[in-house]
This record gives sequence, C-alpha cells and structure tokens, in this order.
Amino acid sequence: MLGFARALELGVDALETDAHMTRDGHVVLSHDPTGRRCSGVARELCAARLDEVREWDAGWGFRDPDRRRPFVGQGVRIPTLEEVLVEFRGVRLNIDIKQTDPPMVEPLLELLRRHRAEEHVTLASFHLRTLLRVRMAGYAGETALPEAEVATMLFAPALLFSVLPWRGQAAQLPLSSGRLRFDTADMAARCHRLGVRLDYWVVNDVAVADRLLGLGADGIMTDDPRAIGPAFARARAAAPEPEPAG
Repeated sequence: MLGFARALELGVDALETDAHMTRDGHVVLSHDPTGRRCSGVARELCAARLDEVREWDAGWGFRDPDRRRPFVGQGVRIPTLEEVLVEFRGVRLNIDIKQTDPPMVEPLLELLRRHRAEEHVTLASFHLRTLLRVRMAGYAGETALPEAEVATMLFAPALLFSVLPWRGQAAQLPLSSGRLRFDTADMAARCHRLGVRLDYWVVNDVAVADRLLGLGADGIMTDDPRAIGPAFARARAAAPEPEPAG
C-alpha cells in the first residue's frame, strides 16, 4: 500500500500487481506465492487463512541501501485486493492472476463487480486457460494476451487474429524472448493495426523507455516511476501535432 501510494504521488496513471487467494477465499496482492521473500515466512498464501497472512510482517523484506530493514514492525502487511479497490478507488489497475490451483477467477470477478471496478481493471495471466475463464464468465473489462495469443498475433494472418473469439486487448511483453525481439516499430504498428494496446515490462532504464515510447509503446511497467515517468511527458512533447480536420 505504501508503494502504491508513493507511485501515485510520483504521477503514475496505473498500478500493476499480482494476485493470489488465501485458503479462505480472500484475494491478496503479492508477486510471490509464499511469504518467504517479503515476510520471512515460507508458508504458501493459498494454504494460509487471511488472519494468518495478516500476522506476517511484510516490511521485513525491504532493505535500504545500507542493508537495514526500516519497515520492520511498522504495520506493513500484504494487502487484499478489496483494500486497494477502496483506498485507490477509480485508479487504473493491471492485475496478473498468478494462482491457478485452486482457481481464483470466480472470487476475483465477484469482487471486481461488487466494487464496480471492471472498467478500470485489466486482467492478465501467463495461462491461457485462466484468461479464457475470465472472458467466458462475461468479464466486462480489458484482458491481456497470454503467450499463445501473442504468437497468433505475430505469426498468423491478421484476419485470423481479428476473428479469434474471446481474444484480449492488451499485449504486455518483455523486450525480447530468446532471439525474438519485441521492441520494434513493426511490433507497435502490428499491435495498433489489430486494435491491441502494447505495454512493455519491466523497464527501469530511462533511455530504453524513451526509445520504446518513440516506437509507439502505449505503456511501460517499471520499478522506478520517479525515473521513468518523465519519459511520457517527453514523448507527448515530441509527438507531431494532429492534422486539422476539413
């Protein structure tokens, strides 16, 4: 919650996070499936009740440049998605659904609908089955393209991709995968021709961010919003003026 609040203070227009579900059905936000790295607790989130997770000190895992732990004992906890939806109401979220077993799609969608948050929440997953479940459940918000859909977009005829049922609306990519480069003007142009938004992760280098936005990237996921945020202002300033109508 502290990180989200600070990012918004620095001017970001969206928050990216990962989701798991506790044993008693609460959606919590954590990159890792266990509390080992951030809390020093090796227990899996899906095996713990929410009241157990609340006892973990999530400030333990943060070290400052002097290797001290300044947030230990300061009440930092792994947040629930509901807390974020209430505290940061209306803020655009990008949620990566990490957990597949047990499945968590239904509780997640119920929560988003109850808070009327679908229109500003993009759901992502590395698992095609998870995102198909999201879409077939009638999710009204945006979904990302998993790897199989990215491959279809890249290598299949454009018409075939365009008519795919249940396809996503956002390609969220690393700069490369093996020998395959995604950070190209052709990639940006292809996405936009097909009506797909293009986001890159994880970019903490200012020069790389400037280059990606110059190629036509729509969004950048970063660990360093203070450094990367100004790249968007520079890209807007460099964009050509639209031609007058008429």
